Amino acid sequence: MSVDQADPVRIVILVTPHFNVSATTSFIDPFRVANYLSGTARFSWTVVSDRGGPVPSSSGLSVDTKAIADLDAAKPDLVLVSTSWTPERHYTDRVLGPLKKWAREGVVVGGLDTGAFVLAKAGLLAGRTATVHYEHIDALIEVAPETAVSEDLFVIDERVFTCCGGSASTDLALHFLRRQASVSIANAASRYLFHHHIRGEGHSQNPKGPEPTGHATPGTVRRAIDLMEQNLEDPLSIPDICARLHVSQRQLSRLFRHYVRRSPVEYYRDIRLDRARGLVTQTEMKLSEIAAASGFNSQVHFSRSYKQRFGLSPGSDRIEGRVPFEFRAWPMHSPGPDTQGSE
Repeated sequence: MSVDQADPVRIVILVTPHFNVSATTSFIDPFRVANYLSGTARFSWTVVSDRGGPVPSSSGLSVDTKAIADLDAAKPDLVLVSTSWTPERHYTDRVLGPLKKWAREGVVVGGLDTGAFVLAKAGLLAGRTATVHYEHIDALIEVAPETAVSEDLFVIDERVFTCCGGSASTDLALHFLRRQASVSIANAASRYLFHHHIRGEGHSQNPKGPEPTGHATPGTVRRAIDLMEQNLEDPLSIPDICARLHVSQRQLSRLFRHYVRRSPVEYYRDIRLDRARGLVTQTEMKLSEIAAASGFNSQVHFSRSYKQRFGLSPGSDRIEGRVPFEFRAWPMHSPGPDTQGSE
């Protein structure tokens, strides 16, 4: 892509119902600022949807869109697919057809948030590396076996890019801005947006440094949680975790109760169930396979624990959990510590 004042870079933003408006505008804004600061229309963008008209975001705000079929014949330079909840509902010819065509023509095509699922369905991620919001990583691994799934903020693999969303959308846009305009314009846009540190490729969604507001838990608890998250399918025993951390079970239990408000066993079970919920609502895996992938040897035990944590059975959640937040009960239903059972 080259930037020419007489021929601005053309960006197409394809949104679907319940897309994340904040992440999407965070991607657009650096280009708007670049135009403003340079005094020229270096970049232009059009927001489209499969049918056109107002499209509601996950926050309830709506944006007016143009039907994708009504775009003029001029080839865009960059296309961004922005989806959030239920990306599988948008595997339509009206959406997938243009994406495949643009990719064949050499257009830079990318996905934001769960947009990676749409790209995978279009066949654009086979043999590539991609990322998605950490909540959906396990699901993408299951539905896109030919794709290497990364936990980075964003990944650019030749002419296909993916981004987890949130503020990482700004980092990605500034990366493109630096590459397609100049370092000085990218720096000026970053300063204008008070985005004082541009994170590049290779930055993890879950860095091991301090928490944004400082560490709320001691290192022993954080290391125990790391071990748990690394061993969800084949859970470690709590004594094994304690042995690896050189700490007594009594001390670890006391630390978890004080800082996490749950015992190590309860916390470990909950993060396994959180993983299971992503697979239940975002894939077509059999419930027995999901139970095993989440470290439950018994499907009966899995279903009982699942219902206790989320307020409905896995089978019911597979249907209701695909409905966006505003149309269903809060999904992460979690009884207080006093009502939690132990495994």
